Amino acid sequence: MPQKLQVYLDNNATTPMDPRVLDTMLPYFKEKFGNAASRNHVFGWQAEEAVQQAREQVANLTGARSREIVFTSGATEANNLAIKGVAEAYYKKGNHIITCLTEHKAVLDPIRSLGESGFRLTHLSVNSEGLINLDELADAITDQTILICIMYANNETGVIQPIKEIAQLAKRNETLLMTDATQAVGKIPINVRNSGIDMMSFSAHKFYGPKGAGGLFVRDSVQLSAQLEGGGHERGVRSGTLNVPGIVGMGKACELAQQEMKVDEQKLRALRDQLETSLLKIPETSRNGSLEDRLSHVTNISFHRVDGERLLLSLNDIAVSQGSACTSATLEPSHVLKSMGVSDELAHSSIRFGLGRFTTREEIEYTIQRVTEVVNQLRD
Repeated sequence: MPQKLQVYLDNNATTPMDPRVLDTMLPYFKEKFGNAASRNHVFGWQAEEAVQQAREQVANLTGARSREIVFTSGATEANNLAIKGVAEAYYKKGNHIITCLTEHKAVLDPIRSLGESGFRLTHLSVNSEGLINLDELADAITDQTILICIMYANNETGVIQPIKEIAQLAKRNETLLMTDATQAVGKIPINVRNSGIDMMSFSAHKFYGPKGAGGLFVRDSVQLSAQLEGGGHERGVRSGTLNVPGIVGMGKACELAQQEMKVDEQKLRALRDQLETSLLKIPETSRNGSLEDRLSHVTNISFHRVDGERLLLSLNDIAVSQGSACTSATLEPSHVLKSMGVSDELAHSSIRFGLGRFTTREEIEYTIQRVTEVVNQLRD
C-alpha cells in the first residue's frame, strides 16, 4: 500500500476540486444529463442553459464576452487550437511565429510541429529572473509575423510576464497575441479586454475545478481554422459533444475564484513567504525567478549539493515536484531553469512548491521542518 500523502504542495500540477464545485456538477451526471446540442426537449434545454451560464461565469472572471469563450478539454487542446488554428487561417499573411524558451511543452510542441512544416520560428530568451526582454521581442517582429505566444505566468517559477506591454507591441505591428494563462486564471485578476490579449487558454483543474474541462478565449476579430471537425459546435472551431458536467464545474470554479481570489491571494502570499523565508535560511539554498513579478502561491528553490530526486523520495509525506507535471517522468533538467541560466546541477536540485486554497499554516510549518531535516541528512 502506498503511503498516504499528508501534505499537498503540488497545486501547479493540479488542484483538489472544491466541494462546492462538485455539488454543482452532480445533477448533470444523473438528473440533467442531456446533450447541450439537443434542441427538441427539456433535457437538451437544461444542458444548453447550464453551458451558457458557465460561459458567462468564465467571461465574467476574464473580462471576455461570453460568445468569445470556446470550451475545450483543457489548456493543451486550447493551445493547439489557437496556435495551429491561427497558422492555418493567416498563412497567406505570413509564416513567422514568436514564442519564448520557457513556455510549457503544450505550446512549444505544436509550435515545433509548425516549424517542421515550414513556418519560421523565433524563441525569445529570458533573463536570470525568467522575464523576456521587450526590446528583443520588438526586434524579432517582422511583416511576416502572424502570432506571438507568451505565457501569462510560468508553471515552474510563477514568474508573470509583462503581458500588457507585449500586447501593445503586437497590436502596433498588427500581430496576434496568444497567452497560455493556465497558471494565472483564477489566481490573479485578468482582463483580456484591458490587456489587449487576442487568445488565452486555461484549464479548470488548475483552479479547483474538474479535470477534462478548459477553454480558449478568442477575440471576436480573430479567425481560427477548426482543428476538430464534425458538427460545428463552439462557433464552428471545436466540434464535439460538450462535457456539460465539467463545463458547469468550471463555471462554478470561476465564480468562486472571482469571489474569493483576493482573500486566497493574501493568505497564500503570507504562507508562501513563511515557507520561502524559512527554507532560504538553510545554508546553500537559492530562489529561482523574479521576486517582484510572480504569483503569490509559488516558490522554486534550489538546494545546492542535494540531488532533487533523492530529496523528493525522502519527502514521501509531502507532495512537491521538480517542475512541470507533464515532463516529470524525464531525467532532463528543467528547460525553464536552464533558460534562466541555472546550471544542470542546480536545476536538478530545485524543487517547486505550489500552495493552494486548502493549504494550512500547520502544513507549511511541518514542511519547513521536514525539508530542513531531509536536506541536512542528505548533505551529511
